[in-house]
Amino acid sequence: MPVIGFHNSHEQVHPAELLKAVQHAEEVGFTAAMCSDHLTPWNPRQGESGFAWSWLGAAMATTSLPFGAVNAPGQRYHPVIVAQAIATLGAMFPGRFWVALGSGEAMNEHVTGDKWPRKELRDARLIECVGIIRALLAGEEVSHEGLVTVDRAKVYTLPDVRPALIAPAVSVATARNGAAWADGLVTINQPHDKLREMIAAYRDAGGQGKLALQVHVSWDPDPDRALGMAHDQWRSNVFPPPLCWDLDSPEAFEQASAHVSPEDVAGAVRVSADLGQHTAWLQEYLELGFEEIYLHHVGVEQRAFLDAFGETVLPQLGVTAPGPVVAVRA
Repeated sequence: MPVIGFHNSHEQVHPAELLKAVQHAEEVGFTAAMCSDHLTPWNPRQGESGFAWSWLGAAMATTSLPFGAVNAPGQRYHPVIVAQAIATLGAMFPGRFWVALGSGEAMNEHVTGDKWPRKELRDARLIECVGIIRALLAGEEVSHEGLVTVDRAKVYTLPDVRPALIAPAVSVATARNGAAWADGLVTINQPHDKLREMIAAYRDAGGQGKLALQVHVSWDPDPDRALGMAHDQWRSNVFPPPLCWDLDSPEAFEQASAHVSPEDVAGAVRVSADLGQHTAWLQEYLELGFEEIYLHHVGVEQRAFLDAFGETVLPQLGVTAPGPVVAVRA
């Protein structure tokens, strides 16, 4: 039986409203949650930038849901700080927290004033950060000299159950590389053939743990409003790597998406007024092998979406609660 979670987009929704939304998501039947961790929105119309780590404490204290967060250690975040944040949430909410560690995007990371590295250097930096974070969560004192520097760091408040460190990937190569270190894989909705290839690459390289999928959806009883909402909010998010990694401001994404049509957005967002169609799409992803699906409604207002999916979609999928979220690697 699948886990269907609610994705909380800090780029789009004020954190106080997101807190109400995730509480309501649990009330209507969603069994997990995750959130983005951005300094900036993807375009000026989204217009929010709540700090995920502050919000997670409030969200986890006022729901019983397990939560995940996407984070990019190494530039804007020093890996020791990330390890301390993971450890604290893990200690306060045992078995309820996981984090997806990625190589980052220029739009969030350039603010340090450091050079934005080439992708192969960002990938190498991420591997260093993962090793540092995992060692700190194991209670070790860590010193490290490399693409990041650590001097005699130790985290004293440790969780009894170590949180899972998940590999976020949008490409086959990144999925394959994540197999060497991750406790699971999370990606976004893409063509089925691409998703099958990513899953195979991860598993064939020895990848362990759960398979999770974030699905961008746009629903409204009026199909024109559903498409218009997706185009207004999410047309800046249709670009594949490396463009989405290297543009460095909401204004740059807005300019790049000036000629993106509503039909173009429908390739990245599951847009329909038909709840049966949404159910069928989600069933297809489950049949691909994903055990957890996190729904990101790309509109700003969340309550009508939550109510509709909670009443009609979730019951048809036989949604269940997940087990403890724990690391599978030593």
